[in-house]
Amino acid sequence: MKRELPEIVCAARTSDVLGEVPAWCAREGALYWIDAMKPAIHRFVPASGALTSWTPPQKLGSFALRRNGGFLLASRIGLAVFDPTTGSFEVVANPEADRPNNILNDGRCDRRGRFWVGSMDKMLERVTGRLYRLDPDHSCRVMEDDIWLFNGLCWSPDDRLLYFADSERRAIYAYDFDLDDGVVSNRRLFASTEGTPGVPDGATVDAEGFMWSAQFDSGSLIRYAPNGMIDRVVELPVSRATSCVFGGERLETLYVTSARFRLSEERLRAEPMAGSLLALDVGVRGLPEPPFGG
Repeated sequence: MKRELPEIVCAARTSDVLGEVPAWCAREGALYWIDAMKPAIHRFVPASGALTSWTPPQKLGSFALRRNGGFLLASRIGLAVFDPTTGSFEVVANPEADRPNNILNDGRCDRRGRFWVGSMDKMLERVTGRLYRLDPDHSCRVMEDDIWLFNGLCWSPDDRLLYFADSERRAIYAYDFDLDDGVVSNRRLFASTEGTPGVPDGATVDAEGFMWSAQFDSGSLIRYAPNGMIDRVVELPVSRATSCVFGGERLETLYVTSARFRLSEERLRAEPMAGSLLALDVGVRGLPEPPFGG
């Protein structure tokens, strides 16, 4: 296992309370991510440095770019289509209507344009989280339960594995994944961070099939080999890294979101980049991020 201190650039200083779920849009040459708490949706164009932000009408846990424009939001009142140019906000599914203490959290699209999203008890008092799949026709179904704090959703390059982290359990799980049918099976432990600093948060998989996991409260990224062993650890200038994704013309830049959430004034002075979007070169390329098909 190697520990690395690469050059890290502050790409956008947005002072996010809880920056999350970055996604690269190749068509626009832009990176999108959210502040789950303000709330905000950000768009950053590396070629020009242009930064645009929108305020959605609800707090959100995650989002996806839509193939037809606008966003699909995993909001506090359900899955909704949001058009920032008009302010239109339409709830298309509310899978947690029967669990009023739950909220939707991390989510991402598979390579067939289906949106997968996990839920959690907002006070983290009960294990009531589920994993849902929203299809392009807006039908929604439960795919898994027995989840405490859902994060880190990603897929292997060959689409045969689905991963997610249960942050409260300090565990990353792997499933067999059927891309054609959109189903998961054979849940097993991929990696555990029990007994180490931080908890597994957002993640992405690179073109070599290695997972990059942001470790909230440990100030690092861990790169896991396909067998679950730690390949390397990258030290960060922020303690609360939240998620990561590859972007840029060749998907060669790793972008990392971070949080200022509940950091003391002393900690914030010591971490001037906390809540910013970071960028670094880790020597590998990523995979394209598919949009939502509906």
